[in-house]
Amino acid sequence: MSLAIPVQAATRFRVRYVILLVLFAVTVLNYADRAIISIAGVPIAQEFGITPVQMGYILSAFSWSYVAAQLPGGWLLDRYGTKWIYAGGVFFWSFFTFVQGWAGFLGAASAVTVFFLMRMLVGVAEAPSFPGNARLVTAWFPAAERGKASAVFNAAQYFAPVLFAPLTAWVTQSFGWRYAFFAMGLIGLVMVLLWVWLIHDPEDHPNVTPAELDEIARGGALVQVGASPADPAKAARADAAPAAGTATVSTWGTIKQLLGNRMLLGIYVAQHCINVMTYFFLTWFPIYLVKQRGMSVLQAGFTASLPALCGFVGGILGGVISDALLRRTGSLNIARKVPIIAGMVLSMVIIACNYVDSQALVIGLMAAAFFGKGLGALGWAVVSDTSPKEAAGLSGALFNMFGNTAGITTPIIIGYLVQSSGSFDTALVFVGINALVAMSAYLLLVGDIRRVELRRA
Repeated sequence: MSLAIPVQAATRFRVRYVILLVLFAVTVLNYADRAIISIAGVPIAQEFGITPVQMGYILSAFSWSYVAAQLPGGWLLDRYGTKWIYAGGVFFWSFFTFVQGWAGFLGAASAVTVFFLMRMLVGVAEAPSFPGNARLVTAWFPAAERGKASAVFNAAQYFAPVLFAPLTAWVTQSFGWRYAFFAMGLIGLVMVLLWVWLIHDPEDHPNVTPAELDEIARGGALVQVGASPADPAKAARADAAPAAGTATVSTWGTIKQLLGNRMLLGIYVAQHCINVMTYFFLTWFPIYLVKQRGMSVLQAGFTASLPALCGFVGGILGGVISDALLRRTGSLNIARKVPIIAGMVLSMVIIACNYVDSQALVIGLMAAAFFGKGLGALGWAVVSDTSPKEAAGLSGALFNMFGNTAGITTPIIIGYLVQSSGSFDTALVFVGINALVAMSAYLLLVGDIRRVELRRA
């Protein structure tokens, strides 16, 4: 009696969905480590006498180095491949998160310096993560599934507070803020092992079937994008299949062409403005709930998870709607722009929080705003649609660099606004206006969404 599995049954399993699950889990950890200081920020500020402006600079420290390291991170991904560069990033950002738990042991004056430096090092280590996500999605997913796949890993930024904000708040209140950093660092070090075990390039994955490999390749997946050009065997295959697109133009020549493209500049501006809301949520939102809405740290941790859950649902729904529109209309412009614009319109309700007193209503409005932000967070799908085949990592890094300049400006601007006015009212207006600018960029600057073709010297 034969126990062979029929080919049709065997091909029902899709390895690419395991890859996507791992990307989601690692990105949840990524954002949890970015946001942990927002939950622990109140007791840290009380212990060391940190002012709102000082806290604004500490909250922004991650993004200074994260932005600066985007282009080197993208170059490393294009040069050495995704798997090991990304694994190194997870290891080091987890280690530097762990070390933050030791801040202040040398005195209060050293605490601000240690936090600032460690947050900067976390930023350097996390720099290749989102370009790496985009490379793996481009390599593993056909074009018709790319919107959903990008939405899934992007929605992890909302799921991170759903899972870790209550946990971090509980650990902080029960054991002290230091143990929150220790716990997150250890979780990340375990995640490195899972990443190395489960992540492979499509052609090298031990469980991928020829049928799935053919399916994703015929659907437009660039199956060699995740690979390292330094591998001679893969380089030979890339030469035989130019569509896979190893780099054939100079790095600075590529950057110059990308920055000279009006469509991409519009996308970059929009991503910066969309990320203003992201970084408000990751940095100041729990502090807003404590300082302006009178909640305890534990209450703020649990309450912050509710808008985050709505953002998560909006993020997944945005990808589903986008791919459905693409199948129905065949138009990338309609498929990507409709959810983005609708989401930004809804995000502007955050300003209404200034005009209500009920905590329940405030949380409801925040939930609606973050649902809209999630719905419109399709920037990485657009990057997968538009990146040149020769420089997918560099293109994603440039996009991420512009988008995350919001992580530098937003915490600092809000810190000054809060310290000068004594409230968060003008800060919420600032966030809402950025949603309007993002919508305007897609309407007026981006034009037709299409893949960029690089000119060769």
